[in-house]
Amino acid sequence: MTLLQAIVLGLIQGLTEFLPISSSGHVLLVPALFGWEDAGSGFSAVIQLGSLVAVFIYFRRDIANMCKAWARSLVDVDARKEPDAKLAWSVLIGTIPVVMIGLALEEQIDTVLRSPFVAAGALIILGGLLWVADRSAKQERKVKDITLKDGLVIGLWQCLALIPGSSRSGSTITGALFSGFERSAAARYSFLLSIPAIGGSGLYKLYKESDSILSQDLMPTIVATLAAFVSGYWAIAFLIKFLQTHTTLVFVVYRVALGLIIIGLIFAGVVEASAAEVAQ
Repeated sequence: MTLLQAIVLGLIQGLTEFLPISSSGHVLLVPALFGWEDAGSGFSAVIQLGSLVAVFIYFRRDIANMCKAWARSLVDVDARKEPDAKLAWSVLIGTIPVVMIGLALEEQIDTVLRSPFVAAGALIILGGLLWVADRSAKQERKVKDITLKDGLVIGLWQCLALIPGSSRSGSTITGALFSGFERSAAARYSFLLSIPAIGGSGLYKLYKESDSILSQDLMPTIVATLAAFVSGYWAIAFLIKFLQTHTTLVFVVYRVALGLIIIGLIFAGVVEASAAEVAQ
């Protein structure tokens, strides 16, 4: 991988990690469009750590308050009723499903699901669900209204992000909208919920593939991670402000259009897919 490719993939990863348009799908599809080698799920997971740093910096006060409230809730029953404590516990509980399913289906996620056809289908289907949620949800609740049940439900939605093309933010925002949260509150909770998932998957892949990254791909990985941090921070600020006054329609249209374009490119032979996938 060249440094230019690393910069491009890093910028795309950070930008699409938090916009509901799928980071894994774009990191998979951009190399396919330009004829680059697939960077692999390990590279994609590791450079997400740049996006994770962006979340920590942007939400540093929220995270500090959550950690303090969570610590108090361990020894004080009344402290468990505090909004920050409930938010912290809901993030922890919401992370359990994606960890369990991610480990159980790791081989399929790294192989079978890393397909342009899968990514295209997920872009379209989850785009439709996002639009239904946006149009039908009450959108009355704020982040302070989060419950442990909400954390588990939205955490189950986050499991869809294991499929390339689904989008972690897209799936969790969809789940939060169906649970009655405002758009900006749904995005805010989505970003906080992403912290354990992104951190865990990135560090896990870094450990598993450390020999390859440290010996061959260290510099491109560092460059891509830095680029993901820059674009990720911008994407967080943009989306929270955008959803205060706009619907998710622009992202839905983008997802469906991109999915259809990818399918067209596959049949045109521009993007490679297996014969079995094309036949199916």
